[in-house]
Amino acid sequence: MDFLPTADCPDAVPSSAETGTNYLAPGGLSDSQLLLEPGDRSHWCVVAYWEEKTRVGRLYCVQEPSLDIFYDLPQGNGFCLGQLNSDNKSQLVQKVRSKIGCGIQLTREVDGVWVYNRSSYPIFIKSATLDNPDSRTLLVHKVFPGFSIKAFDYEKAYSLQRPNDHEFMQQPWTGFTVQISFVKGWGQCYTRQFISSCPCWLEVIFNSR
Repeated sequence: MDFLPTADCPDAVPSSAETGTNYLAPGGLSDSQLLLEPGDRSHWCVVAYWEEKTRVGRLYCVQEPSLDIFYDLPQGNGFCLGQLNSDNKSQLVQKVRSKIGCGIQLTREVDGVWVYNRSSYPIFIKSATLDNPDSRTLLVHKVFPGFSIKAFDYEKAYSLQRPNDHEFMQQPWTGFTVQISFVKGWGQCYTRQFISSCPCWLEVIFNSR
């Protein structure tokens, strides 16, 4: 992980696509790949916000080179999670929501997509391009406040060939997806084995360039 200073927010707010609220994922998998169509270059990624197994609010199409994802409006310009309508009454979900704060910043660079943790708590990231291509399972990486990580590498994503990996085959665009949870981690080192058990998390689906 490398340290990345906080970048200024762009003045323009990326466009969004309204696709309904509180969408329950079939089998715990996301339906957000339905938004991506081959040859569609109007956006470089799409962001979905989830609370456990329920998607909350709209799919957010990102066109600007960087995007702030945060909870309260005074904390940036971009995707404000606090404005989304959520019916989740779980105390844990509400507690984690209150800790998102300034959240994260997604930035598209020449070498890939970087995620900068702007919040006061760790975030957790799972991405096919963060691991060894020969590994059987994808690791979940912990990113501390004030640090950044190159969460997605386009060149690596294009070169990945894992036809026998069931988890990998579930991802749209052959692994062009990154999952990010706030505060609570998941995977082999945690009590939560699946990200759908995390209180608050994001799914970022990248368009092919």
